[in-house]
Amino acid sequence: MGGGSLMTPILILLFNFNPAVAVGTDILHGAVFKSFGAVRHRRLGTVKARLGSWMLLGSAPMSLVGVWATTFLTRRYGEGVDSVQGKVLGCTLIVGGLAFLAKALTHRAGSVVDMGRPGRRDRVVAVMIGAVGGFVVGLTSVGSGTLFGLAMLFAFPLAARSIVGTDIFHAAALLWVAGFGHLVAGNVELGAIAWLLIGSIPGVLIGSQVSVGVPERTLRFALAAALCVSGLKLLEVPYSNLIVVVTLVAGLAGLAAWGLAQLFRKETAPPGVPPLPARNPDTSETTSSKESPAP
Repeated sequence: MGGGSLMTPILILLFNFNPAVAVGTDILHGAVFKSFGAVRHRRLGTVKARLGSWMLLGSAPMSLVGVWATTFLTRRYGEGVDSVQGKVLGCTLIVGGLAFLAKALTHRAGSVVDMGRPGRRDRVVAVMIGAVGGFVVGLTSVGSGTLFGLAMLFAFPLAARSIVGTDIFHAAALLWVAGFGHLVAGNVELGAIAWLLIGSIPGVLIGSQVSVGVPERTLRFALAAALCVSGLKLLEVPYSNLIVVVTLVAGLAGLAAWGLAQLFRKETAPPGVPPLPARNPDTSETTSSKESPAP
């Protein structure tokens, strides 16, 4: 979650992309590499395909409305709309960051609960979530991993692994629709997508490996901070550059301290003593205490 939310401000702030082109490029790029994740999660059985399909029913057409709105505003008001779109994107990032913060604060470990086939109420809610989130995605590229995941967390009784899998499955399909719309509208830089994929595919593998050992709540706080800081920078609030630098230095220092602590713990562990069992965030039991069910 959050890759698209971070990529768009990076393209704007570091590479001076036009906001509309940054949004379109980010969306089509996300469609490609999230498809790999969707296939992987589908094979792992963490995708609620029916629920994702109902969300797509609302998000796909509304994402095209968002694409149309971006193109219309750009053609009607010219370059003057860039600053407005940047501010809209900044506000969306801050809202997404606060949403992730709320998600981190409200997450509690408990027994795994997973919904079955979506009922009538679930289908209506899924379409509404898709419609709102799809428009935001088409307009700003933010939402495919930020808003949908949070909405599913509060609206449906899903285990964390199912939220992730269903979110990626739905996002991959949605981003192909919105990305094609931006491609037709001329808001995509194909060369940039090729270079981004060279980094994003191994980046996904490295990031997933690192995240295995980092506590889930710590990751959520870090992402919430990154989204909020990106939004402040796009809104050009006073001292935003200083805030970005201080946050980045603090985050890197915290990551380095965590890595050193993990290394020191391994070196000081008595020989022959197994490490403490990892705790499954979805259950109150430790993973080592669980036994595989009988066939």
